[in-house]
Amino acid sequence: MEAVQVGFWVVVLLVLLAIAFDFMNGFHDAANSIATVVSTGVLKPQHAVVFAAAFNFVAIAVFHLSVAKTIGKGIVVPGVVDHYVVFGALIGAITWNLITWYYGIPSSSSHALIGGIVGATMAKAGASALVAAGIAKTLAFIFVSPLLGFLLGSMLMVIVAWLCRRTSPLRVDNWFRRLQLVSAGLYSLGHGGNDAQKTIGIIWMLLIASGYAAAGDAQPPSWTIWACYAAIALGTMFGGWRIVKTMGQRITKLKPVGGFCAETGGAITLFLATALGIPVSTTHTITGAIVGVGSTQRASAVRWGVAGNIVWAWVFTIPASAFVAAVSYWLGRQLL
Repeated sequence: MEAVQVGFWVVVLLVLLAIAFDFMNGFHDAANSIATVVSTGVLKPQHAVVFAAAFNFVAIAVFHLSVAKTIGKGIVVPGVVDHYVVFGALIGAITWNLITWYYGIPSSSSHALIGGIVGATMAKAGASALVAAGIAKTLAFIFVSPLLGFLLGSMLMVIVAWLCRRTSPLRVDNWFRRLQLVSAGLYSLGHGGNDAQKTIGIIWMLLIASGYAAAGDAQPPSWTIWACYAAIALGTMFGGWRIVKTMGQRITKLKPVGGFCAETGGAITLFLATALGIPVSTTHTITGAIVGVGSTQRASAVRWGVAGNIVWAWVFTIPASAFVAAVSYWLGRQLL
């Protein structure tokens, strides 16, 4: 009886840690949802975060739990995960998020979590405990999501420029100030739908490993779904302001029409990935779309040095969070 109680409180602690990560995910990635709409002046920052948070939460009614299933059952071989692995994965992801937030680097919370899971699992059982197919599609979309965002953002910009070629710039600006509210809402919907499910997935993984959920269950307990969507929405509402400037102005200067095209291209990419059950980086996606929009004006409109620094952060995210997770797995063995 005592052992069960100890197990129960360890699970509660880890669930709270996962919810904290989810909140930080929203806080860290708020810039993805609001940077374009703030930098173009369509919404004030305090209004933009509430707007984005609302759509983050509404996503609970829109998307199936395909991404949560990939994280919960498709990254690590069943039976390998225990509470030490989950602890290591969360500490690895949270540590990397804090470092990149402090320096204003728009890295991926999603890939930090994937890296954390991989690092903690390998520390316990080696590479053979990883599910190759789940890892492969996640790694593939590190490249696919920003490229797709780039292509869709640039294509939409070209189409809009052709359609509006005989319309005055002032009129175009007025139209797209209104339309950007639609595109920002869609992007925030996609952000909530993909990112909240990653935390749902790791809590589900924990509950299965600790015996509080069955491996054959079609979906996790409903409380995990509501808690994770609420946490990411609250995190977005508080906003990671250090990253907004990098995303909204330092990569390229955006006007409402560019913001609309970037957000719409990013939203389409996120909707597609979520439908396929692929955990993608909302940061990679919107960055690719913003660069795509900027590149249609002229190559010099994009600050490639800033974009290059962001890419280096992407490259290091998974190995860095995996290393911290492996160390944290060992610490967890001593502490929990």
